[in-house]
Amino acid sequence: MSNTQDGVYTNLRSLVRLRFSAKGFNYLPGQSVRSSLSGRKRSQLRGRGLDFEELRRYKPGDDIRNMDWRVTNRTGKPHVRVYTEERDRPVIVIVDQRLQMFFGSIKKMKSVVAAEIAAITAWRVLAVGDRVGAILFNDNTIIEAKPTRDERRVISWLGELATMNNNLSVNTHREKNPNALAQALTQLERSIGHDYLLVLVSDFYGWNDVALKALCRMNSHNDIICSLIYDPLERDISNADSLIVSDGEFQLRIDPAKQALVQNFEASFKSSLAHVQGELKRHSIPVLPVDTVTPAADQLREKLGGGRVLL
Repeated sequence: MSNTQDGVYTNLRSLVRLRFSAKGFNYLPGQSVRSSLSGRKRSQLRGRGLDFEELRRYKPGDDIRNMDWRVTNRTGKPHVRVYTEERDRPVIVIVDQRLQMFFGSIKKMKSVVAAEIAAITAWRVLAVGDRVGAILFNDNTIIEAKPTRDERRVISWLGELATMNNNLSVNTHREKNPNALAQALTQLERSIGHDYLLVLVSDFYGWNDVALKALCRMNSHNDIICSLIYDPLERDISNADSLIVSDGEFQLRIDPAKQALVQNFEASFKSSLAHVQGELKRHSIPVLPVDTVTPAADQLREKLGGGRVLL
């Protein structure tokens, strides 16, 4: 594990600085075929569209593609349909900062990567002119920030996110709360309407039917994208010299050389990961696995940008 402070914890300055990395990807339609969002059978990722405003007489310079030929033929005078760009779609980022996320083996803690994904998403949303808010949660607290275009208010909740991140420690006696994910999603469901984009950033610890049902209900009228944060060590512990696992009170030394232990550990992780992905896939909710080693912005560009630079 890197000893750099940025790897263990983040801070507001680092989260604000990520605005310069928030480019080259898009949560909206028109994705490259390489994008993780391309080819959805039931895509609700609408982006901005057009709202019909009025029907009026044709004026020089009007787009002929908007000509209403039925009215034109009936009246004998050219008429066009006038459209205005529909209102923006608010975005909510749901960020997991539970003790379970305070884990990392090489570069960064899962909690830090989750905060970075949230910040990059927020800056990207602001850059395209939409509103962005957040649900920040740990094992015992949920903080809600309403969607806004006000950069100062976004920086305010990024500061709360940094504070929540810095409060994580294995030396605290706070118990893990496997129900916190479901509780955060339930609160979110009560506070939103239709046509939101929801970006859930978590390792999905405590995934259960309550969380799934809440997501499915929201997915019927909103768009949801899940960023599943994981550490490479969770997938493969065979290369570790030795491991010390702690629950914050007791410690246990594990010998990765014991093949049966390695296989059981990795099988358990892959099974839980496949379970979450499988359930979400059945409901057409995209899951983007994000590791703790590769820079977060690079992973978003790879999975959502298809290698294109989107300004």
